[in-house]
Amino acid sequence: MKIGKVPENVLARSILKQLHTKRSEVLLGAGIGEDCAAVKLAEDEIFVLSTDPITGTAKDIGKLAIQITLNDLASSGAEPVGVLLTILLPENAKESQLKQIMAQMEEGCATARVQIMGGHTEVTAVVNQPVVTVCGVGKVKEGKLVMTSGARPGMDLVVTKWIGIEGTSIIAKEKEEELKTRFSASFIEKAKGLDVYLSVLSEAAVAVSSGVSAMHDVTEGGIFGALWEMAEASGVGLDVDLKKIPVRQETIEICEFYGINPYRLISSGSMLMATTDGNKMVRELEKAGIHAVVIGKVTEGKDRVIRKDEEEHSFLERPKTDELYNIYA
Repeated sequence: MKIGKVPENVLARSILKQLHTKRSEVLLGAGIGEDCAAVKLAEDEIFVLSTDPITGTAKDIGKLAIQITLNDLASSGAEPVGVLLTILLPENAKESQLKQIMAQMEEGCATARVQIMGGHTEVTAVVNQPVVTVCGVGKVKEGKLVMTSGARPGMDLVVTKWIGIEGTSIIAKEKEEELKTRFSASFIEKAKGLDVYLSVLSEAAVAVSSGVSAMHDVTEGGIFGALWEMAEASGVGLDVDLKKIPVRQETIEICEFYGINPYRLISSGSMLMATTDGNKMVRELEKAGIHAVVIGKVTEGKDRVIRKDEEEHSFLERPKTDELYNIYA
């Protein structure tokens, strides 16, 4: 395709023609010549926004882009309503690639009942692979907004599913041939398939109904990054048992193969929560079929302790570059 905005006929047949999911709150949605979207909210509702780019992989980029932004909205207790997209394509991109990205996005939105409300699509020489940015729009009732900064001393820390599953799936897809030198085809397929767990919308809904005080979806920087960010936002300390942090065997083995730290690996699909009764929260999540574990406590002060056993411990450091990027170094 040629550099610049995609032509109107491409926009019509490869983008607009694929948008089927609609929401009654959306008064103005995607259309040729429309630069804005409009959403109607009730008097007692709060408008929630989030934006995220996908740059670490080009595989399943449409699917990932939607899911990560919907997870951000869910972590605030909000119901996702719609998304706005920016898609930047390299000069050598084909229209079939654009169509595939849009199909993945519409599928993800249809599953979550979210409308693609508009956006911008462009071919540019400044990227060498597709780059997608999603701005998510959600709503939450007044008094129900959940913030990362809501953790208080004495609360339990809960982690859902397993850390590192997003990074594990991405690596298995991007580095499949390399991994075949060590692992079986069935092992790699299992690792690739961990992307079925990337949504945190279900656990967020359970947590909100169960009185969660703070939530943070575990993304870039992994669980160590998420723990630091929740503690920093809340002005508290942490006492975390490293052995209780849930991690899949596929993640452990792939991280060992590349010499990277699974606790600093991108982990969409896992939610970090702070709540007054962690065991009760775990029971409610398990009832909904969501694996969850209490991994520690929120404490007074600013010490953020990671315990390996009763004798050995370390202090949590500020978030570093995600381990995913180290496999491309």
